[in-house]
Amino acid sequence: MKSYHSLSQVRSDIASGTITCVELVQGYLSNITSKNTDLNALSEVYEEEALVQAAEVQEKINNGSAGRLAGMVITIKDVYCHNGHTLQSASKILDGFKSQFTATPIQRLLDEDAIIIGRNNCDEFAMGSSNENSVYGPVKNAVGKNKVPGGSSGGSAVAVQAEMCLVSIGSDTGGSVRQPASFCGVIGFKPTYGRISRHGLTAYASSFDCVGVLAHSVEDTALVLEIAAGPDEYDHTVSTTNVPAYSKAPEWAEKFSVVSFENINSHEAIDSAVKQSVDRVFDKIETLGNRIHKVDFTYLNYVLPTYYILTTAEASANLSRFDGVKYGYRTENAKDLDSMYRKTRTEGFGEEVVKRILLGTYVLSEGFYDAYYTKAQKVRRLIRDEMKSLLENNDFIIMPTAPTPAFDLNSHDRNPLEMYLEDIFTVQASLAGLPCISIPNGTDENGLPIGIQVICNSFEEEKLLSFSKYLKEHIL
Repeated sequence: MKSYHSLSQVRSDIASGTITCVELVQGYLSNITSKNTDLNALSEVYEEEALVQAAEVQEKINNGSAGRLAGMVITIKDVYCHNGHTLQSASKILDGFKSQFTATPIQRLLDEDAIIIGRNNCDEFAMGSSNENSVYGPVKNAVGKNKVPGGSSGGSAVAVQAEMCLVSIGSDTGGSVRQPASFCGVIGFKPTYGRISRHGLTAYASSFDCVGVLAHSVEDTALVLEIAAGPDEYDHTVSTTNVPAYSKAPEWAEKFSVVSFENINSHEAIDSAVKQSVDRVFDKIETLGNRIHKVDFTYLNYVLPTYYILTTAEASANLSRFDGVKYGYRTENAKDLDSMYRKTRTEGFGEEVVKRILLGTYVLSEGFYDAYYTKAQKVRRLIRDEMKSLLENNDFIIMPTAPTPAFDLNSHDRNPLEMYLEDIFTVQASLAGLPCISIPNGTDENGLPIGIQVICNSFEEEKLLSFSKYLKEHIL
């Protein structure tokens, strides 16, 4: 099967009779089961089901009743409910659990004839920056199998990168779509918080979690967002703001003003190749007559501690429901109810998840709540206010997606500070709830992909996607 990088390419070949939906799925299945098994990007493949679904979609195409996503083969991260299918969040504690309904965004894609070919491996409960924290084992980057793919949606990024699907639905809490997109050389998109319903998405940190999209093209990203977004009676946090026709956004044809954070571009953690790639972008933007507003981000030293205090606190509350009583893993070594709870959670959760639950419980405890959690909420507001103030007078913020290209497997696992530093450029947008996208921006001297991140104001996804297409085609 030839490489497809957009739905329009797929639909063109289907229309001409070059390929059928069944043959398309067979091609992706071959990429999964024959060529890329050692990448460990999928925790489960829906082989028979995907072929049946492909035949049904092909029939709809033939009789003219197909949905807008007919011919789009997708994978979904192992944090989404899919009725009758396993949901494990890459954790032992959800052994044997099957969903009893389908997540709203996934159902909306199915209703438009997207074909789901499998579920992706990820960091356990979406907690991680390398996809090494999984009960299924680590995911490997297709560019270099000794390299991490990023996390927590590493399996989703690799599935798109290695052509196991056209689009993958990940989740982004603090960069979990954008950072792996950067490491794998694909597009990673996070919408405004509340733009897409979280109904059916396993909660990590409820005030941060967003449905995210990984793809090869901005056009496919826009179409998926258009279909998945909008009000949902099952999610009271989802926005009722009108959903534009993102897929029909006009071509970008204006001069623009962007913010460049000088203390980010010169940060001690930034790799020289990443810095050079960003500098090239700003140089070209300026050469084309656009304005660059250079400023230091006031709260840069506070973004990581604020993010990890708040998300671990929310994780501590959200993960309390997994106790071995009603579903999932239960220890066989319990002597009484108390030991059943303790042993089940100790044996069922991985090391990184335990660490974050304990930290979150600590910052919420009596005597520390005001010192940590309340103060972090105040700093979060300051971060949001500064970001939005800058975007009132400028069109976009442009910055590196990650400080480095993909790093070696097992290189950061004993040093949590090194690992958490990989999130330093993605958590700002998450703390502020702003939409953002990571776009491939070349490679380093070893051929490892580098991403650049564009952020805009709340619910300006149409503007962001239009500009991203322009940026990708004319500047990067």
